[in-house]
Amino acid sequence: MEYRIEHDSMGNIEVEADKYFGAQTARSLSNFKIGTEKIPMEVIRAFAYLKAACAATNNELGKLTKEKADIINDVCKEILAGKLDAHFPLAVWQTGSGTQSNMNVNEVITNRGNELAGKRLLHPNDDVNMSQSSNDTFPTAMHITAVLEISDKLLPSLNELILAFKKLEKENAGIVKSGRTHLQDATPIAFSQEISGWRASLENNYNQIKASLEFVKKIALGATAVGTGLNCPKGFDKAVAKNISKLTGKNFITDTNKFHALTSKSELSFLHGGLTSLANDLMKIANDIRWLSSGPRCGLGEIFIPENEPGSSIMPGKVNPTQCESMTMVCVQVTANNVAVNMAASQGNFELNVFMPVLIYNFLQSVRLLSDGMNSFRLHCICGIKANKEKMHENLYNSLMLVTAISPYIGYEQAAKVAKLAYKENISLKEAALKLNLMTEEQFDKVFKPEEMI
Repeated sequence: MEYRIEHDSMGNIEVEADKYFGAQTARSLSNFKIGTEKIPMEVIRAFAYLKAACAATNNELGKLTKEKADIINDVCKEILAGKLDAHFPLAVWQTGSGTQSNMNVNEVITNRGNELAGKRLLHPNDDVNMSQSSNDTFPTAMHITAVLEISDKLLPSLNELILAFKKLEKENAGIVKSGRTHLQDATPIAFSQEISGWRASLENNYNQIKASLEFVKKIALGATAVGTGLNCPKGFDKAVAKNISKLTGKNFITDTNKFHALTSKSELSFLHGGLTSLANDLMKIANDIRWLSSGPRCGLGEIFIPENEPGSSIMPGKVNPTQCESMTMVCVQVTANNVAVNMAASQGNFELNVFMPVLIYNFLQSVRLLSDGMNSFRLHCICGIKANKEKMHENLYNSLMLVTAISPYIGYEQAAKVAKLAYKENISLKEAALKLNLMTEEQFDKVFKPEEMI
């Protein structure tokens, strides 16, 4: 491998000749050879929006020439197009402020920009990082990427799943089945009502997450090192928020208290709580579906789900609820990520949180897994669910909890005797009621109508 010599405030260092990054990135690569987890490219893309907006704002405020601002913008467009991905290699396990990733972006923009300009036009600190600090750019990039990934990927995926359940709900109107509580038989429920519970949970999740986004649209840029805005021109914070909004199509605003913005990560923690709530409901829904589809002969067997692939290497003909299993594993990971996000958010010491890379890594993994997981769950499971009407009818009429229908007429304790006798002697509720001389056949038939109990 060929190298070139780059220089920073600590002296000279060898850098891979074919890379646009510089000395500080090389030092980070050398000092943090930890794991395989890299700073997500979604964060790098957010930095591209941020750096382009900062350059435009510095130009508007008379701090940066138009030539430099235009070159910075050109390189940022290349980053957003994915043309420079190979030049952002840093590990998550670096400085907790994300300083080295901020400088990685500054160096790539500088070296690629100078190449485009055909001269040494840009300096990573003096030009690309003008009016900024790593301490306010990294949290801003975190907020930008969180808003973009949730708005453009997670919420659309969640909405498509909601629509799939609405369709399923409509398709199954009029089908009555046995309800279940405590994993035991309960009074009847319409299958469409059961589906509506799944759908409503997801609608609540959607609204909660969307509402939480408003807090994350406040950004720290303009705080610089400790929140005072040192070396940042007056009006930069509000102007750069407007420019970021123009570039991203999302409405970002400057945080009115920059001291809070640097040290607290409560907005991201709160938003990830919404993701965890979504994971909780998806876990419940996926588990319900695999319970209802269990069988095909020795389980509940009340619904059919798509048969996507063989389920066993030794048992011929076995098919498993693999999409449910995949979805629930995603939910487990998101729940675990919530611990990491909350722990990281709690580590704001004095004027800065220094657990930011691990926080955004776990946050974005949750968004990515949930978005992809819901798409897969919808396409390969939900859209193919069919009710097993015969099995639902059989289970419904075999349920002892239908005795609830006659309880108002003979009393709770007498109804309990009917249920217990029916279970003990394996006879119907009607037979038990008649045997106990609690009702006539005519009286029983008049009030015992399971389909009307919903």
